[in-house]
Amino acid sequence: MLEIALIYLAAAIVAVPIAKRVGLGSVLGYLIAGILIGPYALGIVGDQTDVMHFAEFGVVMMLFLVGLELQPARLWKLRHSILGLGGLQVVLTAAAIFAFCYWVFTMHWQTALAIGLMLALSSTAIVLQSLEEKGWLKQEAGQNAFSVLLFQDIAIIPILALLPLLAFAPQSSSKEISDSIIASWPVWQQVGVSVAVIAAIIAGGKYVSAPLFRYIAQTHMREIFTIFALFLVVAIALVMQSIGLSPALGTFLAGVVLAESEFRHELEADIEPFKGLLLGLFFITVGASINFELLADEFTTVIALVALLIVVKACILFSLAITFNISKKQRLLFALALAQGGEFAFVLLSVTTTLSILTPEQTSLVTLVVAVSMLVAPLLLMAYEQLQKRTSNSAPEFDKPEQISSAKHVIIAGYGRFGQIMGRLLHAQGYDITVLDHSPSQIELLRRFGNTVFYGDAARQELLEAAGAHTAQMLIVAIDDADKTLEIIKLAHKNYPQLKIVARAIDRRHAYQLLNLKVDAFNRETVDSAINLAVDALELLGNNKEDALRAGKLFRDHDRAAVLQLAELWGDDASYGVAVRQRMEDLKQVLQQDKQAQSDLNTCDSGDCEDGLTELADRPKKADDAHIE
Repeated sequence: MLEIALIYLAAAIVAVPIAKRVGLGSVLGYLIAGILIGPYALGIVGDQTDVMHFAEFGVVMMLFLVGLELQPARLWKLRHSILGLGGLQVVLTAAAIFAFCYWVFTMHWQTALAIGLMLALSSTAIVLQSLEEKGWLKQEAGQNAFSVLLFQDIAIIPILALLPLLAFAPQSSSKEISDSIIASWPVWQQVGVSVAVIAAIIAGGKYVSAPLFRYIAQTHMREIFTIFALFLVVAIALVMQSIGLSPALGTFLAGVVLAESEFRHELEADIEPFKGLLLGLFFITVGASINFELLADEFTTVIALVALLIVVKACILFSLAITFNISKKQRLLFALALAQGGEFAFVLLSVTTTLSILTPEQTSLVTLVVAVSMLVAPLLLMAYEQLQKRTSNSAPEFDKPEQISSAKHVIIAGYGRFGQIMGRLLHAQGYDITVLDHSPSQIELLRRFGNTVFYGDAARQELLEAAGAHTAQMLIVAIDDADKTLEIIKLAHKNYPQLKIVARAIDRRHAYQLLNLKVDAFNRETVDSAINLAVDALELLGNNKEDALRAGKLFRDHDRAAVLQLAELWGDDASYGVAVRQRMEDLKQVLQQDKQAQSDLNTCDSGDCEDGLTELADRPKKADDAHIE
């Protein structure tokens, strides 16, 4: 067993970095690694069916982490796409494949229906991993693709219940095809137990898990917290599996319930490494399962069937994208992301083989078609990415209001170099933040690094409303367009008077305008960095550090007071010019008096000037008060 583990690790270490470096992505790298070490290439490992069953637990962990990212309110917003879009995708795709198998290949209707149902499913592991890796999961297409995948996970339950009814071997007992301990119970009892278990998971996650996590956190032993997190996921998966439900669905629900927990981020950090490791193992086993001998013998047939599967599913998905008003620029991504077969097809194939619904030859062919389609899936997304780069001259559409999550505390408009610093600090202090930015390239870059940023114009009231302006505490306007900043502030003052407004000032003139709009706080974008650099320059010129810092503070205080005073005179050129010149003279006098006072303090002998020390020390403050206040 250790030898096999070593082989898997070595294959991943070699293949994945190379695949990433040449732009193929980690998923394709794992698949290639599996192909190379599999029984049909180098033959280093044999049949990996048992390993795949273990590795499928990575999908379970992935759904748990996805659930942690979706608060119940957010999930409720997706209900229409989960039931409507997901349901129609499964039904229409299964019907199309059934019709093709029944009339073109003249299969028995039971066989055709079983193949249609299993090929209607897509790969949760490949789709979510690839979309997240490329920063597309939070986009409209990514969210809708997730909704469809979630419905497919739910659909596994009725599909597994339906398959025994299609069996050509009625003598096969349900125990042979199911590990469910309630498989022999009446249907109404099975439904009741299933509902009760799901309700228990939700209630336990909401009312029981938090005290347990707090108790364990008090031990200050990170490994115990990690163990409990893994125990929670494994226990829920085992309970769901024991009653014939999808383990991934159970852990997803648990993740959703825990999404509002204070331990959410620590759970993510603890589970993420295990999820990544098991998913990588899963992808390797998929690559190793590709039967290249059968592929060589039936090359034309297999490639034609894979192409047909992808085309049929993509066309249906694209049509549904139009029907459900997915934006034009997102429809193709939505269609290509879900056009492959999925890992659950392997589970269903083992059941159909036991029930003699498919012949061994048909099972081998369908397995190969699904595996090859999964291998092609990352290539389709790469092709889409290249197409987008070539056709990205026009700006993308704004995110729809319903796609934007609302903030509890702070909305940040503009997430460039200024907004990011503020956002990182506030987020690190535990504040809930929603970010709106109007730069397509900035959005793409930030999403690649895992930031939750929405593409929108904060000057549009419907987007500001969707971001939670009616309940948020603060609006930070950090964009680099002075006029747009003023427009957003006026809109916020008019419609959301409870918002505290903090703004980025481009220059002194812009600061005056912000003061006239009575913002709660502002700062010019270059003032502090320029003063800090000037302090460093003073040190390099021979001043000691304390004197340089003191000069910087005096300048900052004086400049702040000057802005407040001069804002009242802005627009009156004559008075403003006189006041500016006076403030410049005042600043020069304050700094010179402070420098002289410090020099006197440093050179004064204690015996000669002891009586005047207090006066010298107070002189800069008095000058400061006279000219700044």
